Amino acid sequence: MVLKNLLERHDLDWPLRGRLETLQVNTGSLCNMTCRHCHVKGNPASKEVMNQKTAESVIQFLFRHRVKTLDITGGAPEMAPSFQELVTKAGDLVDEIIVRCNLTIIFEEGMEFLPDFYARSGIHLVCSLPCYTKENVDAQRGEGTFQKSMDALKILNTKGYGIDSSLKLTLVYNPGGAFLPGNREALEADYKKALSSIGITFNDLITITNMPVNRFDDGLTREDKADNYMSLLAENFNPGTLGKVMCKNLVSVGWDGRLYDCDFNQALDIPIKDKSGMPFSIDDLDPASLIGGEIHCADHCLGCLAGEGSSCYG
Repeated sequence: MVLKNLLERHDLDWPLRGRLETLQVNTGSLCNMTCRHCHVKGNPASKEVMNQKTAESVIQFLFRHRVKTLDITGGAPEMAPSFQELVTKAGDLVDEIIVRCNLTIIFEEGMEFLPDFYARSGIHLVCSLPCYTKENVDAQRGEGTFQKSMDALKILNTKGYGIDSSLKLTLVYNPGGAFLPGNREALEADYKKALSSIGITFNDLITITNMPVNRFDDGLTREDKADNYMSLLAENFNPGTLGKVMCKNLVSVGWDGRLYDCDFNQALDIPIKDKSGMPFSIDDLDPASLIGGEIHCADHCLGCLAGEGSSCYG
């Protein structure tokens, strides 16, 4: 394993699990888009959708245990039937609710209420915008996505997002190909300059490395670039990023309630298991019992350790 060799070379160990601070809930791969880089293979025909029973198990867990952040992702999490109830019931149970939004979802039939719902719920929106140019966004996410994204951001601004201090709007950059993100501060400045010229404001930008998982990995394989990309990640291994990996203080809940160390391990179906080898579910989760436990890592984790580092938090 490349990662294991790099850790040994630098006399490092993969961190053990600390106190749970973020419960990340993946409502499934149902999505109105089919982006080229999607690590969960999100698509409009997916049958993997969190049901009401599993969502209620998440709420019950939040009643029982103190967690700082509920981070809701997908697919397009808003398409899950349990989305609104999950947000509403969790509002008084956590300090912050993050929703990973693809922006275009608000233009789908029946989703027009979302901007008002986001604002009323005080949600921190983390929105995908892989570039600030039409050509790059449409190439990666589909024709017409850029203009819809701009329209969506303008609507969110009218609701106070990126303007009101209580309504945080974070944008997400990820590369359009098999290369690493550039400097985050420089990219954020470029985004703010480009978007302010058309009247759009936002709070901050995070950069996420494309993970060699599922749809992006499939594309690398088709283009015979998979080995080169893994070499790129290994060559840019940054020991300083190891202390910032999200899996130290996060548990990912799958659409079916099973638990994972992160959303990427979930996409690869690598669950957290008990001592008997059975996958844990949200109904079984006792955060205190996980402290000091091992976190499953493999070569795809190099995506979180290359360059300036990456994860769902940027």
